[in-house]
Amino acid sequence: MKNQARSYFKEAQWLHEGRIPSMEESMRVATISISYTFLTTISLLGMEDIVTKEAFEWLLNDPKILRASNTIFRLMDDIVSTKFEKVRGHAPSSIDCYMKQYGVSEQETVEVFNKKVADLWKDINEEFLRPTAVPTPVLVRVLNLTRVTDLLYKGEDGFTRVGKMTKDCVAALLIDPVPL
Repeated sequence: MKNQARSYFKEAQWLHEGRIPSMEESMRVATISISYTFLTTISLLGMEDIVTKEAFEWLLNDPKILRASNTIFRLMDDIVSTKFEKVRGHAPSSIDCYMKQYGVSEQETVEVFNKKVADLWKDINEEFLRPTAVPTPVLVRVLNLTRVTDLLYKGEDGFTRVGKMTKDCVAALLIDPVPL
């Protein structure tokens, strides 16, 4: 929680100062402020005997699958939300930071980020191919939260601006599920 609060404060400082940090500095903060690690930790609480103290310690050591998921969440969110967040006065996004640092267009930045997201999915898949320090259901929880990110942020911001696609997906899952 302290890291979460610190990340929000740092982003507020950047906004107040009108500062656009380097991509590296931004991602160190933005992959915390996206709240994915916090959500993952909370999601493990209801897993009873499967989740041990060691599983939480593993999570707090920032494993590769968690780093990949945090970055996917941040990049996908920024790809679809940067424009309207600027209008409402938001801290610089990873899009802004990358464009400034590398002197490229928004479209070029989005292409780089989409490639990075694809590579990060490979990192997540890799974590399932070899034994880990935690039970597979814990890895699946991390994977499923990242799948939600993919659903909500692929092509549009389905979290902030819930549209037809998000409503249809939720309806298909909860209202009209496929019988087993």
